[in-house]
Amino acid sequence: MSLQDKYSDVTNLASELGITNLQVREQNNVLYIDGTAKNAADKDKIWNAYQKIDPDYRSADLVMNIEVALGVSREYTVEIGDSLSKIAKVYGVSWQDIFEANKDIISNPDLIQPGWKLKIPTI
Repeated sequence: MSLQDKYSDVTNLASELGITNLQVREQNNVLYIDGTAKNAADKDKIWNAYQKIDPDYRSADLVMNIEVALGVSREYTVEIGDSLSKIAKVYGVSWQDIFEANKDIISNPDLIQPGWKLKIPTI
């Protein structure tokens, strides 16, 4: 069985989700999957599909580089009592999308500080 056959569920899902710049190539007994997801949820779906095939990530025959493309529609200044989930609910996005858009500021999604200016991504 070729690696493309082994991981066809992953590559098919990537296509169905509309991963842009999707590139699938096999080199030196490793399958490489590259592309850009619309949001973190789609990226997670692809990783979950991979985990069903290789639950312990032991095969070492797949390299995935799926980035998340987020447009920034506005900026939000964190206030006392805010959480990423609370902010996300107001703007209709996921907390993961806000986290991905602000990785340059946020190292732990559970610890955000009042006064931080966060980029709020568009969907």
